[in-house]
Amino acid sequence: MLLAVTEIHCLMTDENSEREASRSTTQRDRPLLILGIESSCDESAVAIVEDGRRVLSNRIHSQTALHRPWHGVVPELAGRSHLDRLVPLIGDALSEAQLTLDQIDAIAVTNRPGLIGCLLVGTSVAKTLALLTGKALIGIDHLQAHVDAAYLDRAEEMPLPLLALVASGGHTSLYLSNERGRATLVARSRDDAAGEALDKAAAMLGLGYPGGPAVERCAAGGDPRALRFKRGVIQGDSLDMSFSGLKTALLYQLRGPGLERPFPELDERERADLAASFQEAVVDTLVGRVEEAARRYGARAVSIGGGVARNQRLREKLLAASRGVELIFPKPDYCSDNAAMIAGLGAVEYLRGTRDPLDLEVAARTEAKGRGLPAFQRNS
Repeated sequence: MLLAVTEIHCLMTDENSEREASRSTTQRDRPLLILGIESSCDESAVAIVEDGRRVLSNRIHSQTALHRPWHGVVPELAGRSHLDRLVPLIGDALSEAQLTLDQIDAIAVTNRPGLIGCLLVGTSVAKTLALLTGKALIGIDHLQAHVDAAYLDRAEEMPLPLLALVASGGHTSLYLSNERGRATLVARSRDDAAGEALDKAAAMLGLGYPGGPAVERCAAGGDPRALRFKRGVIQGDSLDMSFSGLKTALLYQLRGPGLERPFPELDERERADLAASFQEAVVDTLVGRVEEAARRYGARAVSIGGGVARNQRLREKLLAASRGVELIFPKPDYCSDNAAMIAGLGAVEYLRGTRDPLDLEVAARTEAKGRGLPAFQRNS
């Protein structure tokens, strides 16, 4: 971390006097510029956003290759990679935006939820920046930021209420927002996340890592009606979902209900049909819950976020099902983990007067929020 502090100091003393002189204006008569830092899992990301919407730079370093041999994220390796990558990414983001640190108004950083070691690296870098520059520090909830990604690069007013599906390897939830930066949890998966189920399916089918894109590629050549997997909806009034049973159903399909046989040797067609049928069950569950929640809460717009939101089959079926609501598909790089969404929400909180101390805490869960913004409220 000492090396990182030295690198940050070098960023501050780079010779940018001519560029800075050309931009020398007071805080009141220029755009609000927020630098965002994201390190909650296996993407190191830095971005700069103007006035909470216009993305000036969005730098992301993916650790997929680093974790591929283990078929999943290794927290220790992820944290060490963030330590190596974040400071250079800050320089890259500033250069792309043609800005200096002096021109930034505040530092926004993910401080919850996520892998603790990874969050500590990101917040330590952000705190160092805030300390050395005197800029405001703002802790951001990663899930709230996924909801807010719908506003990035959007000039039009947002129709409200906004219903947001956040689906990734660690979270699958529906949120309702009547005001930017404030969302209510209205549904969630009670067990596995949708992305986790896809990852496990990929492992069982021998498709490699990361699992979601691998299943999608394989499913493109298969028949989604080849097998009918049960959709993971909770009975009654709840809008909650479940994906653990779906994962078990695939395991039983491959090895038998008593796991009495080894994993079979699948030909290309069998593997594609299984992938397509499994993906269809995941997508149908998500789309069905989005439709029902939109009706129940009178949503005028629906957005998606999280890594699973990049899935083209999900987007196709949401388009087919959308009636009377505006469907918002953020750019793919704004769906998976990124810092643009952190900076965008940081601008909203900055204007609300949110400022966090240099002892800002991190938390693995949204509910155990540490210091900073309020946690999500569960709609009862």
